[in-house]
Amino acid sequence: VQLVESGGGSVQAGGSLRLSCAASGNTYRHYMGWFRQAPGKEREGVAFIDCDGSASIADSVKGRFTISKDNAKDTLYLQMNSLKPEDTAMYYCAAPLTQNSCCGVTCNQPYKYYYWGQGTQVTVS
Repeated sequence: VQLVESGGGSVQAGGSLRLSCAASGNTYRHYMGWFRQAPGKEREGVAFIDCDGSASIADSVKGRFTISKDNAKDTLYLQMNSLKPEDTAMYYCAAPLTQNSCCGVTCNQPYKYYYWGQGTQVTVS
């Protein structure tokens, strides 16, 4: 599985961005997540989509961020609204090694993920 993120950029506070993560390799019913890492900080989980398509969102972005997946396009999305300066970070999409990993639980620890994209920068001023 290869993951390629896009959609990052610079926006003013209160603005919106939609990140995309195109997967090569079948990720149907595959647990996937979005993480972010700001300079000098640990990588943190932002949003996750379970094997059955259900979503979970970190408290820090709940109500502002939405995760979705288009299985036909094998693409994961992160819609980010009401952006704040503290959302500034490199954003990564990721997937565990196997299709059945993390199904039914919230996998928000980076070490549980095997496949990572190269990241896309989001800057909010």
